Amino acid sequence: MPRPTDPRTSAVLLLFGVLDGVPSDHEAHARAVSRDLDVLLLERASTLRSHPGQIAFPGGRLDPDDDGPVAAVLREAVEETGLDPSGVEVLGTLETLPLATSQHLVTPVVGWWRQPSPVRVVDVAESADVFRAPVADLLDPANRGVTVINRDGQKWRGPGFLVPRFDERGERDGEHVVWGFTAMLLEGLFDRLGWTEPWDRHREIPLVLPEVEPR
Repeated sequence: MPRPTDPRTSAVLLLFGVLDGVPSDHEAHARAVSRDLDVLLLERASTLRSHPGQIAFPGGRLDPDDDGPVAAVLREAVEETGLDPSGVEVLGTLETLPLATSQHLVTPVVGWWRQPSPVRVVDVAESADVFRAPVADLLDPANRGVTVINRDGQKWRGPGFLVPRFDERGERDGEHVVWGFTAMLLEGLFDRLGWTEPWDRHREIPLVLPEVEPR
């Protein structure tokens, strides 16, 4: 991916744990992936100027007082999801990745949710939803596809994932579409771990992008 011309440092948290809700119906090919293995995701508020409405990992920019990307990402995760950081075991960091569209250099931090705690939307101005997605659902070929966006006269294709959405009663209520940087990061991690299952790379997943009024 192209590198930002004036980069700002940030970090995201790839937090895996044992699902607290509905496990996946899909039996993953990878033996390491159980039906109740999950990853923490959130839906950004549709009114944000940067990546509105997208599914993302908890995270954000490094503040001057942060002691590196790990401290920054745990602080951001508390602010965005209300999780208890004492239950998170940090496994390490991955290589820093460029995100040219928002001029960021992003460090992915991988964690294991040793003692899960309740999560929620802390600030509706920042997030529309916070949820735990079964990894097996993300690996299911029926939930994989390609997303296409037209920007600046060019067509951009990238990976996409469908994740079931559940209402407050635990009943299925549509789907989340994971795309963009988050989907690329998940795809790269799954490929590296050998978890990826064969899927139809010609299947397109429609995107409905929110319209944000200029400020």
